[in-house]
Amino acid sequence: MRGGQSHQRGDAACPVDADDLPDGVVVADHRGRVVAVNRAACRLTGTSREAVLGRNFADVLPFRDHDGRDWWKWLDAYGGLRIRSRQPECSLYLPGGQELLVAARFVRVPERGGDVARVVVTLRGAAARARLERSRADLVSTVAHELRSPLTSVKGFTATLLAKWGRFTDDQKRVMLETVNADADRVTRLITELLDVSRIESGRLQIHRQVVDVPARARKIIAGRVAAGEPEERFRLEVTGGLPEMWLDQDKVDQILGNLLENAVRHGRGTVTIVVEPLEWGVAVSVRDQGEGVAPELASRVFRQFWRGNARRRGGTGLGLFIVKGLVEAHGGSIDVRRAPGGGAEFRFTMPAGTPDFA
Repeated sequence: MRGGQSHQRGDAACPVDADDLPDGVVVADHRGRVVAVNRAACRLTGTSREAVLGRNFADVLPFRDHDGRDWWKWLDAYGGLRIRSRQPECSLYLPGGQELLVAARFVRVPERGGDVARVVVTLRGAAARARLERSRADLVSTVAHELRSPLTSVKGFTATLLAKWGRFTDDQKRVMLETVNADADRVTRLITELLDVSRIESGRLQIHRQVVDVPARARKIIAGRVAAGEPEERFRLEVTGGLPEMWLDQDKVDQILGNLLENAVRHGRGTVTIVVEPLEWGVAVSVRDQGEGVAPELASRVFRQFWRGNARRRGGTGLGLFIVKGLVEAHGGSIDVRRAPGGGAEFRFTMPAGTPDFA
């Protein structure tokens, strides 16, 4: 089956073959008889061209909706309003229970208000949508789990303080308020992560470039970890060679380094080393730990949503590395994970130097 459109390459026309389309296409004439079907449609419906061509549309594709109703009866492809031009995509089922996403277009002659000359039905597998729905369900479950603990703590301590304020010493009140404050910070971090995930997935992440001293930002992140109680000797910063002037989003660089250090501290052991080195076109930053490392078969999964590494050391939402990858790529860079020279995991990302108008 050949389409009527073509792509031009120089003086030669490249006709479009419907068998090259990723979605299934089935076309019926004005009598409802199938006149064309592509390879994807045969694959999705488990049939062949020979078994389909010339037969009635409704017999070839006996679709039912969620309630078991015959799709063709309520579609009424050749009747109904003459202004109808399409049927939006919906989820339908074949007799064997296979789910497909189906849409229809009515080709009329004349185009406005004419009789239906052809009905073009497109078919898509529902597996991708099912994966998306599972991902969304996982996100909702993760958010609910992560919010429950801090909010329960905040509610418990505030209710106790309001009901029994006079019974507690100043030191006891301070401890409870510090806990409430820490849990509020935890909720804020979770909301920030969810917003970042949304912006990354929708392509709405904005980069505000300025000159950034990458080693200085690394020192700041390390100082923050030390101030929070980590021993200073656990961290080491190595800067090799002269670095180019880097135009980056400073807040996002801090977020990248902070998440990678958090991951190294949470899942690794021993000294955490940050290595900053120049490239011909930018800079490379490696964050290394001395833990068990990441198995090669897991390397492709670590940047997916909800990856938590060692199941025995649960903690966090599992969104940190996904966000890191999105932030690095938004700068035009790349990131991977490998085995560190001394064992453990090494997360290495590269960033192009950029310019002030490269935003």
